[in-house]
Amino acid sequence: MSNAWWMLLGAGALEIVWASLFKRAFENDHVITAITLTAMIASFSLLADAMKEIPIGTAYAVWTGIGAVGAAIVGMIIYKEPATFARILCIVLIVAGIAGLKLTAGRA
Repeated sequence: MSNAWWMLLGAGALEIVWASLFKRAFENDHVITAITLTAMIASFSLLADAMKEIPIGTAYAVWTGIGAVGAAIVGMIIYKEPATFARILCIVLIVAGIAGLKLTAGRA
């Protein structure tokens, strides 16, 4: 796996961080707000670097997919959001889509 894909995975992980904290970022907790904004900037920066080698559609879909899946899981675990069969099935479908995009992206 090339460095671009590692950067994209890092960008996706940071998206999980900022998306998960965003719910609490503006509740007068300056530390959470600072972490959220720092994770946002770092996530976008890594995404931009990854897009230099990975096709834009693939990179953006993988980045948002990682963030969506991760934030949904964090929501279910940390924020006690519903973990219904339908939600879990949709998460599985997103993961399948991400894997498909990675497999069909060619060599980056």
